Amino acid sequence: MAVPPTPPTRPARRPPSPDRPRLLAWRLLRAVDEQDAYANLVLPELLRESALDERDRAFTSELGYGTLRALGTLDHVISLCSSRPVADIDPPLRDVLRLGVYQLLRTRVPPHAAVSATVELARSVAGEGPGSFANAVLRKVAARGGDLGAPAYDDDPTGHLAITTAHPRWIVEEFVTALDGDVAEAQRALAADDARPEVHLVARPGRLGRDALLDEVTAAGLTGVPGPWSPWSVRLRGGDPAGVPAVRDGRAAVQDEGSQLAAVLAAALLPQGDPTVLDMCAGPGGKGALLAATMAGRGSGRLVATELHEHRARLTARALRDGGGHPARPLLTVCADARTAPWRPGGFDLVLLDAPCSGLGSLRRRPESRWRRQPADVAALGTLQDELLTAAVAALRPGGHLVYVVCSPVVAEGRARIDRLLRYLPGEVTAIDVRGHLPTIPTSGPGPTVQLWPHRHGTDAIFLSAVRRVATLPPSDERLGER
Repeated sequence: MAVPPTPPTRPARRPPSPDRPRLLAWRLLRAVDEQDAYANLVLPELLRESALDERDRAFTSELGYGTLRALGTLDHVISLCSSRPVADIDPPLRDVLRLGVYQLLRTRVPPHAAVSATVELARSVAGEGPGSFANAVLRKVAARGGDLGAPAYDDDPTGHLAITTAHPRWIVEEFVTALDGDVAEAQRALAADDARPEVHLVARPGRLGRDALLDEVTAAGLTGVPGPWSPWSVRLRGGDPAGVPAVRDGRAAVQDEGSQLAAVLAAALLPQGDPTVLDMCAGPGGKGALLAATMAGRGSGRLVATELHEHRARLTARALRDGGGHPARPLLTVCADARTAPWRPGGFDLVLLDAPCSGLGSLRRRPESRWRRQPADVAALGTLQDELLTAAVAALRPGGHLVYVVCSPVVAEGRARIDRLLRYLPGEVTAIDVRGHLPTIPTSGPGPTVQLWPHRHGTDAIFLSAVRRVATLPPSDERLGER
């Protein structure tokens, strides 16, 4: 009897092999989700280990950072195209879907390529079934042709902006309030959060002038221009600042020009003679180092920096050592809670308080931050800011100045905190119009405070203010935060 032929053996299916940029971007999303990591710290390490070429590194960065910025909008679109709620999708698969939807909505990757590459990634990290689910969802998203499912602008402008600019609704509302109800300008401000920020350099006084820094930038093959506001600022038109020798050896550093203006303002309010300065909440030390270097250039004064967290105190001490000017200048870093002052009251001519805040002024630099913060955080931080303001005023001698700074456009963290201080310490502190102590900065507000914005000034959205202590506080332990 004839033996039937052996049927041909089907070759085993090769395991899917996702492309490296998408896989690295997915790993970034997982680190942010699982470990509460900071994207700007995780991604450089992933890229260093990747051996990707420059083009693929740029694509990885765009996918990772872009997806993190747009999370809320991406989840909204996924919810419109998924058979199950977004919250019920397995987190690793959910991050794959987010990457795929981002490519479909916000990149020039052809839809068929975005779908097929993302499905391959899903099969690789989650399996065949999840890969089929991803394929179904992404094809529905592609069929929508860019329709985000946002409410009509005329019906719900805040909701429309929340979806189209990828911000939580409450942040949209805060921006609109800060811009006096101008919804159109709020839209421009929100869009600026997604624009790639310029790198700003600071020439450290006493070690390098701005013109010399510009020469080094040019010699490194980069293009830089003088910053319009700070006398020490250089703005780079692209490129890696690590290629500038002055940045590598510490004669210059990366520092947002708005942050530099806090030191400009503080230096303008220093009294003559031998002033004593307190830098509260000093970490990581950039503002204090710049102020200390300015004081060293005047040949007088001493600066005490305090920072609650030990690792940030170490960073502060290093920043003061590297950038504080003359090495013999008296500089001291104290690891302590500034609210329970380890110094005697009324001992300082100037206090610089860069208070803990929501950080909504630097969303363009921290892509995941907009989805981490909640409205309740602002209220809790307001209490802390009040307590620090009270401690700062108590540390001043009569005639001394307090410079209060937050990296936030939220009214409750900036103008409202200063108004509250003035209201609860009548006759003891008075507001200073800081515009007279800064370079002319257009569209920075009606005074006496200054609010910077990325879309207006090309800086982080930093709030700058100052008050003067005009009387000795009554002997009481009562603090503003408790009234």
